[in-house]
Amino acid sequence: MSAPASTRTRGAVEIQSLTVGYGGAPVLHGVGFALAPGEIVALLGANGAGKTTLLRTLAGLVPAASGTLVLDGDDLANFRTEDRARRGLALVPDGQSVVGELTVDENLRLGALWRHRGAARERAVAEIYDVFEPLARRRTSAGHQLSGGERQMLAVGRALIADPVLLALDEPSLGLAPLVVAQLMGTLRDAAASRGLTVLLAEQNVTSALSIADRGVVLDLGRVAADAPAAALAADETLRHAYLGF
Repeated sequence: MSAPASTRTRGAVEIQSLTVGYGGAPVLHGVGFALAPGEIVALLGANGAGKTTLLRTLAGLVPAASGTLVLDGDDLANFRTEDRARRGLALVPDGQSVVGELTVDENLRLGALWRHRGAARERAVAEIYDVFEPLARRRTSAGHQLSGGERQMLAVGRALIADPVLLALDEPSLGLAPLVVAQLMGTLRDAAASRGLTVLLAEQNVTSALSIADRGVVLDLGRVAADAPAAALAADETLRHAYLGF
């Protein structure tokens, strides 16, 4: 379903001087940072820091007032939301994007609809069941019948089945048990390594996010307060207390 990390080189992101607001009130103020292909970047900060706004702007759900969002050399301002998805950008929003009336299998096939056909679609679905074994046991269950952890697995699986080059996730660990969080984070780490997938992970579970991230970008009131290797952020006691709450 996906190219090995050694052959995939897509997924480079450049965010420059990005300003975004609602009703004339800025939420992001000149935000800028980059992601290399295959890199996991943890997007950190308190509620209201601008993490969700940044991800929604990246996906084309919120317009930017100024600045640029570039994926693999293409300015995303030129693309509609669905075109960004076709270019390889997948967003898993806060709240889990699962269609409750559809079964697990139908949700996954919906994610594969425009990317895979025939035998390739069957292989793609089977691969997701291999990654998320609990979903294989619930494949005929409706989305609304799943536990919170199973719904989040399904949301991530449906994003992965589209074979993205950039996966953006908004608080995927919210409300999940620690064991489920650990499994989910491990899956994201393995996906980045095996597929060369670039991951932008917005999280308030700072410890879990930094445990799999290469770098961390800290937002504070819509501005970049820090951009450093994950280990350096985790070890910086002053920064942790000031911005990360631990």
